Amino acid sequence: MAEAKNTPNKGLRTTLIGIIVSALLAVVKALGGIFGHSYALIADAIESGADVFTSTMLWIGLKWSAKPADDNHPYGHGKAEALVALGISLALVIAAGIIIRDSVLHIMEPHKTPAPYTLIILVVVILTKELLYRFVLKTGTEINSGAVKADAFHHRSDAITSAAAFIGISIALIGGEGYEVADDFAALMAGGFIIYNL
Repeated sequence: MAEAKNTPNKGLRTTLIGIIVSALLAVVKALGGIFGHSYALIADAIESGADVFTSTMLWIGLKWSAKPADDNHPYGHGKAEALVALGISLALVIAAGIIIRDSVLHIMEPHKTPAPYTLIILVVVILTKELLYRFVLKTGTEINSGAVKADAFHHRSDAITSAAAFIGISIALIGGEGYEVADDFAALMAGGFIIYNL
């Protein structure tokens, strides 16, 4: 009985950790992208911002679904979790749309080659997000929560967009002048990948 009682708290705690980590990474990536001239990194920051939003939605949904049954909800509030999972998917579509639109605009505009230090930022991000994915997925499996599992895959998609950004920036740096758009194409692919995996 005690284990069932702790189940919502476990999901809430895991989700809160995801919110804090994603918020910190979003700030680091945004600043790195702006000062390092990398739209792929900025797009990645947008994806992390979406992580913060969806994880916050999940946290609210878990809080709501943990409420006991009442006169209006005789079977409890468990359906709130399914609605949150749907909301997470919709937020991912919106984030992907913004990334794709802005990527196309950047491809058409000449810009500087990304700074080499943006690759270091991305390595840290990829490792952090992959660890977060495994941690959140483990919790989602333990408490049998579809919404928490959906949040875990959101962290995995962020790790993959970061990997795409790493490849794009590497090509831009190795290729030199004329290869700057590799950074933007990486962001474009990342947006497409998010939609494909929904």
